[in-house]
Amino acid sequence: MWLLKKLPFEKNSLEPIISEKTIDFHYGKHHQTYVNKLNDLTKEKPELNSLILEDLIKKSANNDELKAIFNNAAQVFNHDFFWQSLSPEKKEISSKLLAKIEEDFTSLENFKEEFIQSALAQFGSGWAWLVKNKENKLGIIKTANADNPLSKDLTPLFAIDVWEHAYYLDYQNKRAEFVEAILDNLVNWDFVEKNLEK
Repeated sequence: MWLLKKLPFEKNSLEPIISEKTIDFHYGKHHQTYVNKLNDLTKEKPELNSLILEDLIKKSANNDELKAIFNNAAQVFNHDFFWQSLSPEKKEISSKLLAKIEEDFTSLENFKEEFIQSALAQFGSGWAWLVKNKENKLGIIKTANADNPLSKDLTPLFAIDVWEHAYYLDYQNKRAEFVEAILDNLVNWDFVEKNLEK
């Protein structure tokens, strides 16, 4: 059985960047619904229930018969990952991680600009990701709907949800403002570095 993971912070602790009202809807309604739907879809499939979430996503990716399972499993993973990507306490980036970002993006500011542009270029619902490939090179990708780096054999390091329900109550149609506010104030750099070392 799949469970809704506890948030790694209090629901009001990301204010004023992300309001408690948004977290209530986003986590309590949208994220919970993906978990519930995934449980419904896998109820009679013990061979899938025994998999860890990441393996279920890889197994169901690009499989038309398992498309609904992929969509909900990936959205559970994506949301879990998004919450962990955020920190209510402003984190300082380590010199090691900063050096890696400067190596692959020239500067932290260039990384932020590229990330914002990628998030804005995602037409409709989706995600913006910092990832690393098999050669340990960092990159930025956008994915539509439920898709994520796991289905592309990439390691996710950090994510921002750019579905409208992630920001509309607080920012209306100002997606760029939402993404920039997270990058400037809420990035959990410790989580990013932990994923880089995997």
